[in-house]
Amino acid sequence: MMRLLQIQILLLLVFPAFTSGQGISLKNNRLDLQWTKDASGFKLSRLAVSSPQGWQGISNANGAYTLLYSQAKPDVTPEKLLDEKGQEIIFPEAHYRYLIPVWKQSISPVELNTAGEAIQFFPSSAVQTANEILFTQENEKAFITSLWSFDPAFANDVKVEIRIIAKQAGHFSMASPSLASLNKNHFKWATVPGVFQGNAIEKKFINAFAYGQGIPERPVVVRERTASTLAPMVTTSGNITLAVIPEPGTGRDPWAKNEKTNSDWLIGLSVMNRNAELMPTLYHPVLGEKKSWLNAGDSIVFRFRYSIQPENWYPVFKHAVNDVYQFNHFLHLKRTRQSLTNRLLGMHRYLVNDSLSLWRLDDFKGMTIGAQDYLGGVYGSDKDAMKNADYGAMWMLGKITEDGTLLTTRLPYARNFKLMQQHTDTGFFHGAAAGQYYLHKSNQFTEEWGDYSEPVGSTFYMLCDIGNVLLFEKNDTALRTALRISADKLLQWMGPNGQWQVAYDNKTQQPLFTDVQDLRPTFYGMIVAYQVLKDPKYLAAAKLGADWYITNAVERGRFLGTCGDARFVPDFATGQSAQALLDLYDITKEEKYKKAAIDVATIYTASVYTHPVPTTQQKTVNGITREDWEISQVGLSFEHGGVIGSANHRGPIMLASHAGMFVRLFSLTKDSLFLNMARAAALGRDAFVDSATSVASYYWDVMNKGAGPYPHHAWWQIGWITDYLLSEVRMRSNGKVEFPRGFITPKVGPHQTYGFADGKIYGSNASLLLKEGMLTIADPYTDYFTAIDTKGKKLFLLVMNNDDEARKVNIALDPAKVIKGKKIKLVKTIVQSDKHATPLNNSGKWSISLPPYGLKVIAITYR
Repeated sequence: MMRLLQIQILLLLVFPAFTSGQGISLKNNRLDLQWTKDASGFKLSRLAVSSPQGWQGISNANGAYTLLYSQAKPDVTPEKLLDEKGQEIIFPEAHYRYLIPVWKQSISPVELNTAGEAIQFFPSSAVQTANEILFTQENEKAFITSLWSFDPAFANDVKVEIRIIAKQAGHFSMASPSLASLNKNHFKWATVPGVFQGNAIEKKFINAFAYGQGIPERPVVVRERTASTLAPMVTTSGNITLAVIPEPGTGRDPWAKNEKTNSDWLIGLSVMNRNAELMPTLYHPVLGEKKSWLNAGDSIVFRFRYSIQPENWYPVFKHAVNDVYQFNHFLHLKRTRQSLTNRLLGMHRYLVNDSLSLWRLDDFKGMTIGAQDYLGGVYGSDKDAMKNADYGAMWMLGKITEDGTLLTTRLPYARNFKLMQQHTDTGFFHGAAAGQYYLHKSNQFTEEWGDYSEPVGSTFYMLCDIGNVLLFEKNDTALRTALRISADKLLQWMGPNGQWQVAYDNKTQQPLFTDVQDLRPTFYGMIVAYQVLKDPKYLAAAKLGADWYITNAVERGRFLGTCGDARFVPDFATGQSAQALLDLYDITKEEKYKKAAIDVATIYTASVYTHPVPTTQQKTVNGITREDWEISQVGLSFEHGGVIGSANHRGPIMLASHAGMFVRLFSLTKDSLFLNMARAAALGRDAFVDSATSVASYYWDVMNKGAGPYPHHAWWQIGWITDYLLSEVRMRSNGKVEFPRGFITPKVGPHQTYGFADGKIYGSNASLLLKEGMLTIADPYTDYFTAIDTKGKKLFLLVMNNDDEARKVNIALDPAKVIKGKKIKLVKTIVQSDKHATPLNNSGKWSISLPPYGLKVIAITYR
């Protein structure tokens, strides 16, 4: 007690005290905060922000504080959820074994914000200098001070430092003060990025909390392990966004020293306060978690900021990402050991190795089919599942490498697998996909997690896959027939409003998962059908389906995923829908599809981690010393986040299917966040790449164990890396070097295939080429692709610097590796652009300079 008294006396000596009835304020040219004292303490009486329309006040300002206290560690027993009839809701069903533990954890008292004693108050005293206000309050549990000031660098930000000094032992948690009680019935947007978002309160608790479809009506508190950006925010009906952002370093470090600490919980995030009033709120420490236990006399400091801007949510989100959490810091720190091009060549070697890539042939209905073994969990399997992934990448790699092993021992049997994957019997499922996986012991196709069929499965495994193959195999009449049958089935299954069911029971043919809607880009199958078959009925269906999707998914911020083992919680299908809408815009030129694509892509940026700020701190990972940035989650995306997604256990994934699309969106919008997120996902991730195979691990937490039980993932990696690199080439050349894109890949995201048709390089036709040993560039920061015009006898080397510093690189061309069985002779070599041509020697060995993130095109005339 003597210590507390000394602190109070010191404050009174340093600062002039305000007496009852006086007002105090913080005001600059952007914000106006005023407090007035009454019998209960200092209340926030005015909260206003300067906008183009003048000063806009925010209604129901009050500035109430909440301290949570519990003498004992809070109970962790999950609450029973009841339906409107009072019956317990069993969610998720018993066979979703990955989800049940995290769901039970998410409906425990701390998460539901019912734990502990809530002590609510207004400060009893305040002292002020020219730039700061210090509030104080004392109760039987603690002495609390809060220091408020403007951030001199960001005039719309108010920085707050709260110090708690315990007067008795127990668990403590301090909430960020509630600046206002916002209108729950009329707001534009609210979000805890990575967990949930929407424009309305959703009364169906599971839909809101487990699926992130709308805002839960209860004041839930979520963990930072899947909060992609630590910035809960609300945009009011008057288009003012309030966000609260913790000081970097307050949250958990997912790998603090030498083991995974991803589930440490140091910050609670919510868009409501303890009273269920709409107001972005942080809690630190979290009641019962690390740092929350204080003995009498112990203290803890909580630092955060409010950002209040007359903008929609996205500019405020970008402020948190770029300015507070310094997102680009990763790109400045990264050091690359293996180029992406080198990874493509390494994975090519892996995939043509039967034993390494677990390639298997089997007989099904008299036809030899081929796929890779899949060692993950599959419904009905006896460790005998087989799967192919990314048919577009398979045919692309075969074409651009001219590899005989792929062309003769892989592609024909993968094609047969695709034909056999379709239901051919007459009846309800005729033409639909029979399942993602083939079980070779029982000779049957099956879905991942149950005996059902999804319409989106036909979009993926029939229409997208077959469509991509037909770009290369235009005369394959069997595949074309299969595609038409599948398109007609998908069209038949579409409702009159453009909606599809999530799934049908294979036995009863009745809809399943009717508690959620098919908020996925199922309509994309109609785009593929139209592009291949040119029948206008498919385009009409694509537009109807996309219109329904925009109204019900994009505009409301509600999405569904494609992973059956996670009961379809939102995943990379959200990003995939952005590319689907862009492709529809390219066909129709209707602006609503472009706008919707950009809108959903901005939402998808919240599927990318932006914290904690990467450093060079040394850590130990599986016995290897790593710097923190090497294993950083910053820039990596979810498989699925939210409160029950895989990111809760495993962290993010290395499969960056969105990278190429984000580069394209930068070209379209000039929004640098898209470009920086693409580069942060793609570059400098060597700590997760298996050196023997060049295959990256899927989940962050296994680090560099390669493909593991998912050998087919290498095809997806080849697909997204190629899409990313060629999208960078297009962007850096201002569209002067461009190759046609095919259809999106199934399931994992929006990357698209290449290599089926010639592209343009400063007006010249050229087809993609990538051959082992043809080009040697030792610099790991330099990526390349090559292309050739055999008629015009021109070879093009597309050389890129993927670093933020200028580089000088040595290039060596082997003339014997360009055309099989021939050795070309270099006649004329230039560095070409749309404005200049700089001559080089014809030796096949050059040293060139590349500016930061630059591109140079070496054009070679040969004979």
